Amino acid sequence: MQAVKNGLSVAVVERDPWIGGSCTHRGTIPSKALRYAIFQMMEANNNPLFREAGITLDFMIPELRQRAKAIIEQQVKMRQTFYDRNEIPVFHGTGKFIDSHTLEVAEAAGSRTILQGKSIVISTGARPYRPEGVDFNHPRIFDSDTLLNVDFRFHTITIYGAGVIGCEYAAMLRNLEIKVNLVNQRDRLLDYLDEEIVDALSYHLRDRGILIRHRENYQKVEGCDDGVILHLESGKQLKTDALLWAVGRTGNTDTLNLEEVGIQPDSRGNLAVNEHYQTVVPHIYAVGDVIGFPALASAAYTQGRLAGSHILGRDDGGKSLLNLIPTGIYTSPEISSIGKTERELTESKVPYEVGHAHFKSITRAQIMGRHVGILKILFHRETLEILGIHCFGANASEIIHIGQAVMAQPSPHNSLMYFINTTFNYPTMAEAYRVAALNGYNRLF
Repeated sequence: MQAVKNGLSVAVVERDPWIGGSCTHRGTIPSKALRYAIFQMMEANNNPLFREAGITLDFMIPELRQRAKAIIEQQVKMRQTFYDRNEIPVFHGTGKFIDSHTLEVAEAAGSRTILQGKSIVISTGARPYRPEGVDFNHPRIFDSDTLLNVDFRFHTITIYGAGVIGCEYAAMLRNLEIKVNLVNQRDRLLDYLDEEIVDALSYHLRDRGILIRHRENYQKVEGCDDGVILHLESGKQLKTDALLWAVGRTGNTDTLNLEEVGIQPDSRGNLAVNEHYQTVVPHIYAVGDVIGFPALASAAYTQGRLAGSHILGRDDGGKSLLNLIPTGIYTSPEISSIGKTERELTESKVPYEVGHAHFKSITRAQIMGRHVGILKILFHRETLEILGIHCFGANASEIIHIGQAVMAQPSPHNSLMYFINTTFNYPTMAEAYRVAALNGYNRLF
C-alpha cells in the first residue's frame, strides 16, 4: 500500500487461496476469536441470572471456532477491498526466484507466471517448527496451526513448550475445564519478561489448576489410539488425550530458491536484514515473521511500511518507535509490557524506582469483577523518566498504549509527572497509571 499510493507498480504473490496469511487464517485472529468466545461462555456460566435459571453453556473448540470463521471472512473481505481499490493484482501460487529481479509463480491450476520487479519484498511469514521424529499426522498430535481444526472433544492435554503460544493456549484450554500439563524447557515461564509479572502469571496458572513442569526436555512422542504419551528425558511419562507442540517457529523460505540469488536463511529459516529491512541483496527486502524477532503482526505492518518508504527513497520516520513495540500476551489475564525490566535496569546500574497499582484497588476493575492484576511503572529516580511499564490483568494489551505514548516523547515530556498531573476519566482502568505514579513518587521521600 505504501508503494502503490506513491506511484509504483505493485504485484502480490500469495500461496494460500485467500489473502491474510497466518495471522488471519491460522494464528492471531482465529486464536483470539476463540479466546473471546471462551470468555463469553465463562461470563454466561458465572452470571447468577443464568445459574438461577439453570442455564449452563458447555461448548468445546469445534463449536466455538465458528465465531472465528465469521471474523476471518470479514478480515479477508476487508483486505481484498484494499487490493482491489488500489488496483493491485494478486497472483495465487507458489513463488520462487529465477534471478534477483524475477519470480516464477506456479499456480494451483498448473499455469506459470513470470513477474519482474525493480524491488522485491519477502513477507512469507513463518510456521510452527516441526522436529523430525514427531508424527504430526497422528490425529491427536497438534501444533498451533492444526489445533484449531480439532474435531473431537478432549479432556486432558500436554503442551510442550511454554513460550507465548504455549502459555496462551494453556490458559485458554484450562478455561474450558480441560486438564493441562504445561512443559517448559527453561527455569521460568517467559523469562524475558519482568520477573514480578512472570511470578504473577505462574501463580495464577497454577491457581487455575495448570500443572507446570520446568526444566524438562522431551525424549520421544508416542501416539496411541486413545491419546499421546510424552516421554521426558527425566524419565517421566505424561499421557493425555492430546498433545500440543509449541516450540518455536520456522521461516517460510524453503521453497523460494534463495540460493539462486545468494541469500542464506539461518537454521530456522529466518532472513537477516539491516535497519532498512534489506537482505544481503540490497533490492530484496524482508519483513514480518520471516525475519524472526519480534514476530508480531503489529511490528510487521510497520516493517512493511518502512521497507516501502526505503524503496521509494525516503524516510518516513518510525524507526525509533520500533524500539517501543509493546509485548502483548493473551493469557487469562493478559500481559503487556514495554521498555526495560527491573533485571535489565539493575544490571545496567540505573537508579530506578517502582510504582504499583493493584487492580483490586481500582474501581473499574472492582466493577468488572477483575480483581487479579497489577500495573507497574519503572522510572528514573532523578529525572523521573519512564523506563518501563509492565501490566498483568484485564485489558493489559490496551492499557499499555497510554504508557507507550508517553515513553515515545522526548525528555522532559517523558516523565512520571504526566501521570500524576493528568486527570483520567473515573472510573477507568487507565486511572491505574495515576495510582501507580503516585505510589512510586511517594517512594522517593
